[in-house]
Formats: sequence, structure tokens, C-alpha cells
Amino acid sequence: MASLPFSTIPIKLPHSVSTKPHDEQPRNPYFHSVSSLCKNGEIKEALSLVTEMDFRNVRIGPEIYGEILQGCVYERDFHTGQQIHARILKNGDFYAKNEYIETKLVIFYAKCDALEIAEVLFSKLRVRNVFSWAAIIGVKCRMGLVEGALMGFVEMLKDEIFPDNFVVPNVCKACGALQWRGFGRGVHGYVAKSGLDDCVFVASSLADMYGKCGVLDDARKVFDEIPERNVVAWNALMVGYVQNGMNEEAIRLMCDMREEGVEPTRVTVSTCLSASANMGGVEEGKQSHALAVVNGLELDNILGTSVLNFYCKVGLVEYAEMVFDRMVGKDVVTWNLLISGYVQQGMVEDAIRMCQLMRLEKLKFDCVTLSTLMSAAARTQNSKLGKEVQCYCIRHSFESDIVLASTAVDMYAKCGSIVDAKKVFDSTVQKDLILWNTLLAAYAESGLSGEALRLFYEMQLESVPPNVITWNLIILSLFRNGQVDEAKEMFLQMQSSGIVPTIVSWTTMMNGLVQNGCSEEAIHYLRKMQEYGMRPNVFSITVALSACANLASLHFGRSVHGYIIRNRLHSSSVSIETSLVDMYAKCGDISKAEKVFRRKLFSELPLYNAMISAYALYGNVEEAMALYRSLEDMGIKPDNITFTNILSACNHAGDINQAIEIFSDMVSKHGVKPCLEHYGLMVDLLASAGETEKALRLMEEMPYEPDARMIQSLLATCNKEHKTELVEYLSKQLLESEPDNSGNYVTISNAYAVEGSWDEVVKMREMMKAKGLKKQPGCSWIRVKREEEEEVQVFVANDKTHLRNNEIRRMLALLLNDMRSDSK
Repeated sequence: MASLPFSTIPIKLPHSVSTKPHDEQPRNPYFHSVSSLCKNGEIKEALSLVTEMDFRNVRIGPEIYGEILQGCVYERDFHTGQQIHARILKNGDFYAKNEYIETKLVIFYAKCDALEIAEVLFSKLRVRNVFSWAAIIGVKCRMGLVEGALMGFVEMLKDEIFPDNFVVPNVCKACGALQWRGFGRGVHGYVAKSGLDDCVFVASSLADMYGKCGVLDDARKVFDEIPERNVVAWNALMVGYVQNGMNEEAIRLMCDMREEGVEPTRVTVSTCLSASANMGGVEEGKQSHALAVVNGLELDNILGTSVLNFYCKVGLVEYAEMVFDRMVGKDVVTWNLLISGYVQQGMVEDAIRMCQLMRLEKLKFDCVTLSTLMSAAARTQNSKLGKEVQCYCIRHSFESDIVLASTAVDMYAKCGSIVDAKKVFDSTVQKDLILWNTLLAAYAESGLSGEALRLFYEMQLESVPPNVITWNLIILSLFRNGQVDEAKEMFLQMQSSGIVPTIVSWTTMMNGLVQNGCSEEAIHYLRKMQEYGMRPNVFSITVALSACANLASLHFGRSVHGYIIRNRLHSSSVSIETSLVDMYAKCGDISKAEKVFRRKLFSELPLYNAMISAYALYGNVEEAMALYRSLEDMGIKPDNITFTNILSACNHAGDINQAIEIFSDMVSKHGVKPCLEHYGLMVDLLASAGETEKALRLMEEMPYEPDARMIQSLLATCNKEHKTELVEYLSKQLLESEPDNSGNYVTISNAYAVEGSWDEVVKMREMMKAKGLKKQPGCSWIRVKREEEEEVQVFVANDKTHLRNNEIRRMLALLLNDMRSDSK
């Protein structure tokens, strides 16, 4: 909707409109008693007094019924209010058509959220005043009919009934809900012209509206202009900051609020806890909790839930347990939060135990509880637990719940049972887009592009239009299946069908191209994404850096690094710094990788792993070992990747003693189970050191089947040591492990050639020929910078098709001649 043209509406200062009867007589002695009883919530006593008045033939004026209706509003006593309405109608038009009573009835039904009755009475009003309009606009806002509320506001102005400080906050709330910032600015203009901006509640509602519309600068301006800010105003701006991801600003605002001596409320503390949870601010969250304790704020459902949610999100489950135990009046939401916290930390047994305790407390599982347990089954790939939860859903008539159906499909897919996921999908009667996309995601992750495409066309036949998520999943499924051209074509089709690619769409394209060996095209898509006005996110940047590392393109890598610095993305994620270290190392600039590492903002394991890997790549075993030892000093526990990298460094340097020590420490000191890659590195190291028997024994004793690379390492050593029998044994194992790898046949053929077993050499060549295998020629390539672009120059063994073939061969001949001259 366009902004409201308030300039065309004459503005007058709001005049006082009374809700008292125009022809009110001097009040009788009973009025004050009835009024007092109603204000104290003693409605029945007030009615008894009215009955007494009737019995004594004391005139009952409209103001008496008005007071009782107002009492029913205070108590939300709908039944009694209806009785009063019936009595009014029974007493005739003198009461029923009294402007004061008519307005009070509208207000009563509106406050009790009886919208249909309120609207019927409102439509029959002979005179609509600001109070009746306030009631109708208020009830529409509460019931989510926000557009109707705004239309009421416009109609009020047209009728020259000017909204007051009760109407405007509801109108601002409606603008915020719809995010109609243009309309909101028009409301702000009305507020300024009518002089309502001095009211702190009106100003607070404006700040809240701008916050919900994402215009935080305007929200701050409104806030700064409030002459006397109360806690409502502070909370409004604080909530706006958190809703727009400006969590640090919200925390700073609370500090400013305390400096000004404004006491925080439950809303203040809850908002700060949300900000702390969003930014992972453990200390900030703890301080907010402490503030609640110091100010004596009870851990009720609202505040207690916020504290519990914070501790669960930052992984402090033991703190969450203590808060849970101290909470007053725990409901299902509270239990669900703690159960979800356990699941997020992988503590599935504790989550199940809490579910059992929840049942003992006579609380029933809801959809959130069950979907959380489904998620736990998915995370742990525990299909038995997932099936038990699904059976519970069926027994308790939850099978029609679309959210649970989507969670069940996701659970079965993550447990590797696509068939069961499809069964759940097929058995769900009412399928929404989320459910279709969930099954599509399952197909996409498994690379089942054919099934994904069939589902894609089927959903359209069922009149379910695909959204951008659907298209992204189809593209992902094609990439996972290696169908690069088809994925690019689908990306173009998405755009031609009117769907605008999101940052996820572009990043999916980039990542898919990198994963399929098309890193140069991935860089091209990064440029196109920026041309379309999209700003790369953290994942886009890490994918781009991965592409640069694959291409060994220092030029592209530096360009991406420049973008990171210009846009201040260093502090946004540890993955960016990790990718930068990896990129510079693989592009041949170890000093730059060290420089990035030294300036790190994060001290997390992935970054250390990247630097250790860089040192391993360059054979700098001492530096790699020093970094590995420093992890223990910082209390960072090494993982599988750490040991792979440090063993690789030892392998490059031939440092067998340190490698054996580290391999031993993996299990005894760090509790890390060696994987096949760790055994492979140790076998390679022992074989290279001539310890053939030890390498063979380790390979035979390990709990894995040896892979081709491991056998090749031993085969090369046996070849050098002329261990013919072992060569034959290993050759047989190598061909069994990878019968279609031409490189294995070449390796075995070379081994037999060294032994002089020419019959075996011929046999290997014949086997290759029979299988249709050819030796892959050696290949090397360099990147040559031409003007502003880089060009890849590829060189393949015995290839004479290069444009500069003659020039290259002359240069090689000169180099060979120089080498021969130097050797004499």
C-alpha cells in the first residue's frame, strides 16, 4: 500500500469526547457504590445492588449500566455482560438507543474479543466517537485483522474523528505487523501535526513500528526525541534492535538504560537474553540473568523461558537444568525448551528421560515435543527412536499434522531410508509446499536427481507452485549427480519462470561447480551474483576461496581477500579466516597464510587445523609440531583432522619417531579413534623409511580394509627392496581393491619391470587392453596473467597441439643442453 496522503486531510487537534450520557442527571446515591464494586471486580454484588434499586423503584440511569459494563470489561466477564445487554434491551429504547450505552456495548464486546457482535453493534451506531473506533481498531489488531484496523484509521480521519493516544499505538502495531513503512510514516506525520508525539506511549509505539519495519535509524530518532523516556520506550527500541539482528546495539542500549536509572522489566531482561543467545554472548547473558535476580524478577513462564532458552542456545545445559528446577509453574513450552537443548547438544538419552518425566507430571506431548524427538532421531540416525515417535503420533492422532509429517520425512531421509520417507509423504493427505520441499531435499542430498525431477513436475500437476527453495533443491540434486550442464540450464529456467535467485541460489551454483571441478566457472558466478546486486555471504566467500585454492589462483584469491577487507567480513566467521589460510597455502604463498593466521580474531580448532595443514604441505614439520603442541596449552582438543594434518607433516619430513608418538597419543591421551587415513599415513611413513615388515603388520592389524593408496606405498617399497613374493601378494590385493583404475596396472607393470619379469609386464598390458583401460598421460598447468585476466596453460605428456609447441620444445632443448654442459 502507498503511504497515506495525510496532507489532503484537514488536521484538527483531538477534542475531548465524553462517553458519559449527554442528558445525565445528578447521580443518585447508589452510583458511587455500584462504581466502587465494579472497580473492585465485585460484579455480582453490583448487580445485587441494581436489583435492590429496581425493587425500591429507584431510577436506574444509563450511567449505572455503563459502570457495570465497564466492570465486565475489567474482569473480561463475557457472560455477565451479555446479561446486562439483555436487561438493557428489555428496558426499551430509552436505554438501548442511548449513545453512551451503545458505545459502552461496543467497547465491552470488542474488549472481550467478540468481533462479530462488536462490528454489528458498531455498524448500527448513530454516532461513532473516538472511543467506539478505538475499541474496533483495537480488537482487529488483537485478532490479526491489521489491514482492517488501518482502514478504520483512514475512515476515522475522513469522518473528522481524530485518533487519540489510545488509537495511534494500535495503528502503529498494525503498520509494524504488515511492515508498511510508508503508511507508518503517514501515521507519524499525523502524530506530529496533532501534538501526540509528547505522549511517551505514542512515541514508543512509533519506535516499535519503525523497528518492525526494519528502519532502525528512524526508530532511534523517535526514541531520542522522547522528552521523558519510560521503560516501555527503552524496551520498544531494544526489541527492534534484536528483531533486526543488531544484538550488540541492544546490549549497549540496556547499559545506557541502567545508567539513566530506569529499572528493567521482564521484557527488558528477556530481550537482552535473546540478543545474548543470538550473538553467543555467554557473559552478557549471564549478566542479564543476574540483573533479573538482583531486581527480584520472578522466574515465571515468560522470564524463566527466556533464561532457559539462552542457556540452551549457548550450550550451557547444566545451567539450563538449574533454571528449570527453580522455575514457577512450568508448562509444556518450558519442558520442550530443555528437551530441545538436550537434543542440540547430542544428549538424546537425557531428552528421552525428560520426556518420561514430563509424562509423569501429567503433561501431554505436543507437536513441538514430538518434532524435537524426531530431530533427535535424525541427528543420531536412530531410525528405531524415529519409528517409535511416529507410532506415538499415529496412536494419538497426530499423523495429520503437516509439521510432524515434514519432520518424519526428514528423519527417515537422514537415517538413510528414502523409501520410508516416501511412505510418510504418500500417507499425508494435506501436503503443503514445505512437505514437498522436505522430500525434495532428501532426494537432493542423496543425488537422486531423477526422482527429484519427477517430484518437481508432480507437485506442479498437483497445483503446488515451486518456490525458490524448490528450485535450489533441484539444482543441488543435479550437481550431486554430476549433471553440471543440466544444473546450469535449470538455473536459467528458474529465472525465466519469474523466480528471482537468492543468495542461497547463487551459492548453490558456486558450490556445485567447485564440487564438480569447475572452479573457474564458480568464480564467474560470483561476479555475476555481484552484478545482480547480491552481496556474498560468509558461505559464498568460503566457496569462492575454495575455488581459488583449487585453481591455485593467487590473483583471484587476493581479489576475494580484498573484498573481505573492504566489507569488514573478517570478524563474521572463523570459516573465512580458515579458508584464507588454506587458499594462500595452496596458492604458494605460505608467508601470507602465516600473516592471516597471526592476525586471527578467532582461536578455534578449524583455523589451527588449516595452518597445520599448510605447514604439512610445505614440509615445515617443526612449525606444524609447535602449533600442534600449543593446542594443549590453550585447552583446545585436537580432532581427526588435526591428527591427519600433523601426521601428514611428519610424513613429508620423514619424521617417523614423532609420527609414532602422535599416533600413540591419539588414543591414549586424546581418546580419538584412528581412521583409515591415519593408518594410511603411518603405513606410507613406515614403508618410506624401509620398515616394510612393520608397515605390513600395521596394515594387517588395523580394523579397516586397506585402500589402494596404502597398498601402492608398500608395493613401491617392496619394489625397491626386490621382495618378489610380496610384490605378487600386494599386486593381487591392489587389483582387487580397484580393478578399473589404470594407474594400478601401470604401478604393478613397473614393479614387474624392475624385477625383470617381462612376461608379467606383458600380462598387465593385455589385461588393460582387455578392460579398455588406458594410461592417463601426465599433465601440468600454469596460470599466465594477460592484461586484467588470467589464462590457464595446460601441458600434457606427448601433446603437440599447444599453440606455442615449437617455442616450448626449443626452450626445453636449450635447457637440456645446459644441464648436460653443467654435468661435464
